[in-house]
Amino acid sequence: MHTRVLGGSLEVSAIGLGCMGMSQGYGPNPGDRADMIRVLRSARDSDITFFDTAEVYGPYANEELVGEALEPLRDDVVIATKFGWDIQGGKSVGLDSRPEQIRRVAEASLRRLRTDVIDLFYQHRVDPSVPIEDVAGAVGDLVSEGKVRHFGLSEASAATIRRAHATFPVTAVQSEYSLWTRDPEPEVLPALRELGIGFVPFSPLGKGFLTGTVDDTTTFAPDDIRGSIPRFEVENRAANKELVDFVTTLADSRGATPGQIALAWLLAQDASISPIPGTRRISRLEENAAASTVPLSADDLNALDSLARRVGVSGARYNEHHQSLVGR
Repeated sequence: MHTRVLGGSLEVSAIGLGCMGMSQGYGPNPGDRADMIRVLRSARDSDITFFDTAEVYGPYANEELVGEALEPLRDDVVIATKFGWDIQGGKSVGLDSRPEQIRRVAEASLRRLRTDVIDLFYQHRVDPSVPIEDVAGAVGDLVSEGKVRHFGLSEASAATIRRAHATFPVTAVQSEYSLWTRDPEPEVLPALRELGIGFVPFSPLGKGFLTGTVDDTTTFAPDDIRGSIPRFEVENRAANKELVDFVTTLADSRGATPGQIALAWLLAQDASISPIPGTRRISRLEENAAASTVPLSADDLNALDSLARRVGVSGARYNEHHQSLVGR
């Protein structure tokens, strides 16, 4: 797999691995920790070197899992984690990006990840009660101390990105982006190109929808986050089927899978984009990694783009509460 450079200096695999689903979010959690460690270590065999976690995933369990799995591979991988939540009693109860909290989280994440340095440290959600300049300055201090290498933001607005970057260089911004989530295109992506900041799309497969494995007959477990997302209501899934059908047809003609087409489309949008699809299965991990070699012509890209814009998408990507936390 080829590599990409985020923010002019952080080299990562073109496709990374989002690790959240190994600990929460998509139905019953895996019962065998050893299985998830095998998946994480197998990623390196597919030339995936970019791993994404966060303190709030679990909370804490995902960082511990990633730390244990990647400790023997630490010199060959890039680990990103995140701060920004007030976690009480094992649950996030609000936002907290005060500088002293950022430092506490960094120290705790370093221990859980079994490392001396965090490669990429994102603010998970913008905290309106803390000036972004203070946040950037706090991460900058951690960089100067050698505890963090790069500063990132997640789901931030273009204006906030500019303010943060003016205080301390932002290496990467993470937001949801895919064929059916185009929110970053009007303002965020142009700002990133102008400032030379990398972009890391999460949910690049539309939380599974763009793989063709979810339809209007699919049922979700009580602890599957998709059950609370308007876009995954039955009527919206049916309405969104046209895009998936087209992706599937194109995939068949290219000897690829729908998920590989969706990832290849993302990779073609910009050389500084590195998506982080998640999975719990080695077979899916290998499939996702192979997307970096799927050829899409200019006509293919235009057809995918035109159809996605024409049919749009039915249903919001978050429930009302979570939607209120993005784009600040």
